[in-house]
Amino acid sequence: MIAFGGEMLTDAQFAPLVHDLALLNSLGVRLVLVHGARPQIEAKLNERNAAINYVHGRRLTDDTALTCVKEATGTVRIEIEALLSMGVSNTPMDSADIRVVSGNYVIAQPLGVRDGVDYLHTGEVRRINDMSIHGHLDEGTIVLLSPIGYSPTGEVFNLTVQDVATAAAIQLQADKLIYLVDSDGILDQEQKLIRELTLAQIETMQREQTLSLPEESEKCLDSAMEVCRAGVPRTHLVNRHTDGGILLELFTRDGLGTLITAESFDDMRQAAIDDVGGLLELISPLEEKGILVRRSREWLEMEIDHFTVVERDGMIIACAALYPFAEEKIGELACLAIHPDYQKQGRGESLYHYIEKLARQTGLQKLFVLTTHTAHWFQEKGYQMADIKDLPVQRQAMYNYQRNSKVFIKTL
Repeated sequence: MIAFGGEMLTDAQFAPLVHDLALLNSLGVRLVLVHGARPQIEAKLNERNAAINYVHGRRLTDDTALTCVKEATGTVRIEIEALLSMGVSNTPMDSADIRVVSGNYVIAQPLGVRDGVDYLHTGEVRRINDMSIHGHLDEGTIVLLSPIGYSPTGEVFNLTVQDVATAAAIQLQADKLIYLVDSDGILDQEQKLIRELTLAQIETMQREQTLSLPEESEKCLDSAMEVCRAGVPRTHLVNRHTDGGILLELFTRDGLGTLITAESFDDMRQAAIDDVGGLLELISPLEEKGILVRRSREWLEMEIDHFTVVERDGMIIACAALYPFAEEKIGELACLAIHPDYQKQGRGESLYHYIEKLARQTGLQKLFVLTTHTAHWFQEKGYQMADIKDLPVQRQAMYNYQRNSKVFIKTL
């Protein structure tokens, strides 16, 4: 499901998007489009010198505004259908033969009186006619939903694109919901793009008030959280100004926007023998720099049961190993490595805490590390500098004096 505001048409950005939709449709991707019409509605209101009233971010739709909503939404719908009907030679639309359908698939009810304000013809989604929509999708037809709903009594209500997209994604059990927004996605306090967020992380940011978004993006984020809680696996916020943005988001490992999921997209698990190739790709650059001890494929195959890996979309992006010395009740944390593209995103912390928890569950009372480059990082975790003689006897015999690694120990 792809949702976007009416700005896509006023800024002439929908025509390039159609090429991406044609490709997705040709690949058999079942598409539901949800469009907005805010700028078109406001243009109609300005033509009539009518007031533009918003209360708590919702349009107050009186009789005049409803007439403008009908006119603007109808025009936008027809323009979208026309663009999806293009078949120009020497373009990506040549012989595309895209079928698109729209209709009264959104059943709505009045928003009513909220905090003493009568929202008149502004409504909220009651349900989606999912059976009809699924029937069209099964035939390879694109379904177009407008921000208008209909009541069983024949009334028409003005809705928001987020309300329609949220209800439709949940009721249709969409695989994913993509919002095309004005920004790159969600930015951190240093204005850097956050590529992935879980619901728990967003809730923490909201609680700590470290999340600041434009009003429309905030509405999309609220919608993303709601659909994720309801079982939609992924929601994406993608910059609408980026040509080919949807394809980049869908068909590259990390996309170009922000991915929102109920749980982490990464899979942290015990390593298996099939992971050896991925582990070698991950740690070889660090071995070349002397940060990690060199490990052969044969060695990794023999020691694989000690490793924990973090996998992202089939790629090993992080690893760590735990070697327990049961008699001394101490363990070695070794080979902690994070792929350069995924550093400074909290994965090292998560992996470290997982290994520490695993050590406690194993009955270990202490952890030690040997490091040449990351002493301060481990000291921040509570590790104290120690001597080689403080290591288990078996590990002392294996100490590489040429590397001259520093020893740090932490009591769990």
